Amino acid sequence: MFDPDYDLFLGIVEAGSISAAARARGISTAALSKRLVRLEERLSARLVNRTTRRLALTPAGQDLHDALLPLRTSLKAAEERVSGRHAHVRGPLSVTAPTSFGRMHVVPHVPTFLAAHPDVRLQLDLSDEFADLLDGSCDLAIRIGARIGNGLVGHRLGTSHRVLCAAPAYLAQFGTPKTLADLRHHRVLATVSQLPWQLDGPEGTVTHSGQSHVRTNSSEVVRELALGGCGIALRSLWDVHEALASGALARVLPQYQGSQDVGIYAVHAPTPALPARIEAFIAHLGAHLQAGSGLGQAPDF
Repeated sequence: MFDPDYDLFLGIVEAGSISAAARARGISTAALSKRLVRLEERLSARLVNRTTRRLALTPAGQDLHDALLPLRTSLKAAEERVSGRHAHVRGPLSVTAPTSFGRMHVVPHVPTFLAAHPDVRLQLDLSDEFADLLDGSCDLAIRIGARIGNGLVGHRLGTSHRVLCAAPAYLAQFGTPKTLADLRHHRVLATVSQLPWQLDGPEGTVTHSGQSHVRTNSSEVVRELALGGCGIALRSLWDVHEALASGALARVLPQYQGSQDVGIYAVHAPTPALPARIEAFIAHLGAHLQAGSGLGQAPDF
């Protein structure tokens, strides 16, 4: 069993305050504070600087926190393997996913996952901000990009195929570009972090630099602006395949597409043995993406 005082210390850090950790554990703030003081006396080191507004780790506290996190993960994995509980899908599972992708391609598959695994307590957050998977606050992140991040483990669920597209109304007003160079005379739409575009075409990988007609940090805004006839966008098929099928959007320069290096990943912190609940969620989502959207490929463990 993991040292209960160490577990308490990690719980305080994860909760962000002593009072929040006490509420989560169902004990009084005073009782939890006493146990923290006892741990500090045992180690002869101050671990936490307490202020009225926030809790901050001392250098000794940060060092202890960084050392304990992988130890706790390894111990839990070993206990699950030895006791046979690894095969039983249960326990808390926190997942984060990009807002638009999560709403369209993660949330619809949650009910069947929970029906198959009723003992899992799921927390699902949709956000375009990257969660820190190494601090223990989140179990799994769905990420779309060319890289998964240093020190993390990724299971590729599929490729984010991206195409150039625009509304017929825009093309009727401004014309349809015939070559990549023609894009310089058109309004392009992209988030602040997307340009320049990396495109795979007949001549290999090329770069198109430019400035978005509307400045935004939201990919959903880019999609809606493209649907509204404001310009040409580089969008993932998972995001616009219905609009393309209905004719609300039309392909532009179909000989070019976004770089194939951009993948859809399920990402987690390194662990000696992946807990069954995380493995089950990755497998469930990967199977549905592969079967239903043309995005996915079976994850490997």
